[in-house]
Amino acid sequence: MIRILLAEDQAMVRGALASLLGLEPDLEVVAQVGRGDEVLAAARVHAPDVALLDIEMPGATGLEAAAELAAALPAIRVLILTTFGRPGYLRRAMEGGAAGFLIKDAPAADLARAIRRAVAGERIVDPGLAAAALSEGESPLTPREHEVLAAAREHATVGQLAAALHLSHGTARNHLSSAMRKLGAASRAEAIRVAERRGYL
Repeated sequence: MIRILLAEDQAMVRGALASLLGLEPDLEVVAQVGRGDEVLAAARVHAPDVALLDIEMPGATGLEAAAELAAALPAIRVLILTTFGRPGYLRRAMEGGAAGFLIKDAPAADLARAIRRAVAGERIVDPGLAAAALSEGESPLTPREHEVLAAAREHATVGQLAAALHLSHGTARNHLSSAMRKLGAASRAEAIRVAERRGYL
């Protein structure tokens, strides 16, 4: 049996996925969590062969949880299953050690096959998404620009942003301006939208 840990914050979706996978004779869902920061602990307890992770979860994203698993329990094969087929997410998932990146609207039979292929050592990526990721390239943002733009989602003013990141007002403003320029955005809000759409944030 292939043992599966399922991480999905929407209880109905999580239950449906568990039921679908449970119909396969060689697959068994041994753990279910609704938060990204619960993934590693559940994996330590239940020793799954595969971790099937959503991206958008409270506590930690699926991408962050995948990186934690890769560092602590590298034998576990990680598959990202998401609604958001964004090239930037795909690139970050692969760099974080994921074995595959799947979109939720794929047929259930495809998911079961992908799990088996991951256990066999293959990498599984939607071809169209892979092509888009290659054509779009890596994020143009520096680590500090990424940090500042991500924090800007939660802080209304540059002063609040600077205080939260322990930066001077001018430094925070400069990083925001640089990120906006690189993303071709006319405002901070537009820069955040562009970065999220491309999967940089």
